[in-house]
Amino acid sequence: MMKYLKIAVTGMALWGAASAAQATEIVVGGKNFTEQQLLSSITEQLLEAKGYTVENRAGMGSAAVRQATESGQIHIYWEYTGTSLITYNKVTEKLDADETYERVKELDAEKGIVWLNASDANNTYALAMRKSDAEERGIKTLSDLAAKINSGESLTFGSNAEFYARPDGLKPMQEAYGYEFGRENVKRMDSGLVYQALRDAQVDIGLVFATDGRIPAFDFVVLTDDKGYFPAYALAPVIRKEILDANPELADLLNAVSGKLDDSVMASLNARVDVDKVSIENVAAEFLKESGLL
Repeated sequence: MMKYLKIAVTGMALWGAASAAQATEIVVGGKNFTEQQLLSSITEQLLEAKGYTVENRAGMGSAAVRQATESGQIHIYWEYTGTSLITYNKVTEKLDADETYERVKELDAEKGIVWLNASDANNTYALAMRKSDAEERGIKTLSDLAAKINSGESLTFGSNAEFYARPDGLKPMQEAYGYEFGRENVKRMDSGLVYQALRDAQVDIGLVFATDGRIPAFDFVVLTDDKGYFPAYALAPVIRKEILDANPELADLLNAVSGKLDDSVMASLNARVDVDKVSIENVAAEFLKESGLL
């Protein structure tokens, strides 16, 4: 038989905490790109195998999944330290990876969100070019890119809408490196289409995620962030406090997954979906079996 989530809430509580506490299943959230959908499926399959009833709500926007977690509608999802620090908590000071994790752990605890162990996967934003094109143009770093644009070269940039608008996104990155693509040279599209557009030479530079398997598969090269603009985006499971308090074994289950993840593992898993066209559910199941988690 499936076991149900064991939670008791006493006294006055916020609506979000109460709604989560009264739930008869664990609600796993996830954002709307491959890595997040994989992690949601991995979490769903692992918890179901351990006897929990799970609802998977993968495919949400970043702000939506965060708001749903704060309100208690989402119980567990995987988040990036840099996203929480800058986007959700509005911290602008430069912090290293450990400092970023400790700060978001402290700030999010005030909102009833517990950060479990961070993995070694750091899915930071990056700018990539086709390797042959980068070599021909002599561009290895973001400073090289800035110098080329400032010397008059017109290069097109493919970006998703979120990076275009977010506070740690395109505008402040250009300010940090002292250049500007120009509005007419920025092509906004879905994240997945950026890789295709770059591969097919529809854009010269593309916004990518550092753990994306299409980078090596499509023979892209990531431009070195030589000024250290992008913050750490360490990947970690986060969980509502009342859920964890009532089910402390969830920490060990989720931390075990986190301990298996690094950049190369995530890139390999992502490539299985985006390049090899294997279903998310099957890749998640393969990972759980091959890593010894099930």
